[in-house]
Amino acid sequence: MKKTIEDYVDKIMKLPVKSKYDKSELLGHDFLVEKEGDIEIYYAPHNDYINPHAKIFIVGITPGFQQMSTAIAEARKELEKGTDFEEIKYLCKKAGRFSGSLRKNIISMLDELKLNEKFGIESCSELFEEKDNILHTVSLIPYSVFVKKQNYSGHTPKLLKSGFLMNYVRNNFVEELRNLDNAKDILIIPLGRAVEDVLLELSSEGIISEEQILIGFPHPSGANVNRAVQFSENKEKMISKINKYRIHKDK
Repeated sequence: MKKTIEDYVDKIMKLPVKSKYDKSELLGHDFLVEKEGDIEIYYAPHNDYINPHAKIFIVGITPGFQQMSTAIAEARKELEKGTDFEEIKYLCKKAGRFSGSLRKNIISMLDELKLNEKFGIESCSELFEEKDNILHTVSLIPYSVFVKKQNYSGHTPKLLKSGFLMNYVRNNFVEELRNLDNAKDILIIPLGRAVEDVLLELSSEGIISEEQILIGFPHPSGANVNRAVQFSENKEKMISKINKYRIHKDK
């Protein structure tokens, strides 16, 4: 069963109100969802919100600690003000989705692929601001995953080979897709090969179509030293797929 902010109100309210937390404050029993060996999964409100009208999904593996900290800090602030739960979920998503250099790199690459022109906007930066009604940022695993207290990268263990982690993908990400009327109309942008591999597996199972997946989009992290090369090698194929993508109007 999916965990939501309603399950963690008392635990979040025990935290002091501040803009960010450190690992000693969050990676304890209060927010631990489940663990297996060195793998620990912790609740974060980053993925409580779902945008049912999205035409673009940007898909990561799992919220990293920075996203977890930012989202919980936002939730703590808004709970203090008495904000409605559904509004808090949206505000946590808005605050926690890609920030800093990650967002800058995503926008730069998407603009170079002319996704902005496809959607009739000046820049893909608008997807994170006034045009966020057509964007949904989501993680294959909705909660924060750590291996030996470090952000999980999708490779050790390999996500597709981990039944423990793939259960979260199938019980959360796949279920979200199945509950969306327009799931087969969404353009899906995987952040890196680990996400791409899982999406291709889901396409082989008929859950999504391979034609929806923007294959070849590199992980936007500055730590990905091959990002520019990967992007250059796959650029023309990605532009071609975007050009073929048909924007479906809301029913």
